[in-house]
Amino acid sequence: MPDAGRHAALIALTTPELDRVYERIRGSGYALLLMDASGMVLYERSEPLLREAVRICPVNTNTSLLVVPPPAAGVADRPLTLEDLAGEDPQMLRNARSARRIANSNVSVLIQGPTGSGKEAFAHAMHLASSRASQPFVAVNCAAIPETLIESELFGYKAGAFTGARKDGMRGKIVQSSGGTLFLDEIGDMPLMLQTRLLRVLEEQEIVPLGSESPVRVNLHVLAASHRNLREMIARGTFRDDLYYRLNGITLELPALRDRADKERVIHHALGAETANGRPAAIERDGLQRLLAYPWPGNIRELRNVIRTALAICDGGVIRRVDLPREIREAETVQIAPAAPQPHALATNAVTLAKGPGSGNPLHVAERAALLSVIEDCHGNMTRVAMQLGMSRNTLYRRIKRHGIPLAHSA
Repeated sequence: MPDAGRHAALIALTTPELDRVYERIRGSGYALLLMDASGMVLYERSEPLLREAVRICPVNTNTSLLVVPPPAAGVADRPLTLEDLAGEDPQMLRNARSARRIANSNVSVLIQGPTGSGKEAFAHAMHLASSRASQPFVAVNCAAIPETLIESELFGYKAGAFTGARKDGMRGKIVQSSGGTLFLDEIGDMPLMLQTRLLRVLEEQEIVPLGSESPVRVNLHVLAASHRNLREMIARGTFRDDLYYRLNGITLELPALRDRADKERVIHHALGAETANGRPAAIERDGLQRLLAYPWPGNIRELRNVIRTALAICDGGVIRRVDLPREIREAETVQIAPAAPQPHALATNAVTLAKGPGSGNPLHVAERAALLSVIEDCHGNMTRVAMQLGMSRNTLYRRIKRHGIPLAHSA
């Protein structure tokens, strides 16, 4: 078929579908083009002001993009479920399975994990998975409330209980959460005196507001969380052991973002969370590799802030390496060190792959070759290599060392 005929047939075949795609992104600041290998534009739909811009900035066909379309109507406003949060990480899947099984029980839950790892989101998802989902979910950050105010915030007070009190008094967070779920974040920062009062409330299911003499019955279900080592705090005398054992029916450990086996999926979802305004988001492969290599000390909270900022400053809704903070741009990825040229390299390629400690054992030869292959496929990203091989990063590095595989670090 001549080129003109092929172009005409292709346009006739794809135009209806392309028109539907364009209607979804109309007004978002994007143009939609279909081009052949020579650069000829076969189809174009865009706003008038963009028609010259797309000619000035040529399409880079060598750069692969991860594109996240806007979520379907209603999805962006839907609260996260346990399944959403678990993703494909083995530890998070175990956490979600345990949480769902005990959601309607009276088992106390202590959620542990580093700052920014999503402890409140997980607690809220547990609440939604329970029979209390229609009742209030009340979150209290014990580290964010001044010590002089936390007692009145939790227990409430009667009118005139102290100078500056509201004239009508105030229902405390415990009463507000009655019948639902009270989430006590950073429980390790709660003052010792209040720990004693909280333990009494948990055991008796009633509180006495400040300035009152009459107890108030509550239907209290508590989820607690902390990034601190509460056992060490007990040993130092800064956390009550009886409260710890009352709260710790089961401990669910949330992993740091750097340790998650599905980090790329988490990044994808963080991008998706920023498309709620109807505009798609995209990131170049090099930028994605930097996000995967970065250790994320601030975990998911830091990731979302980085992506939100990068999307605000990037050109064309595409995040590039230059749009990321310097510490992420300069994060190291691990790559296989290039071997020095050897005579007869093509003829002895299989032997070269097999060399290393234990090279006389066929099993060692096969395992070393498999490691090299996966490392090359993942462009030296050890997190992805470990995930693909189904092992931890520590195990992966031990095997790399055992086989004498040379690694180089590139900024």
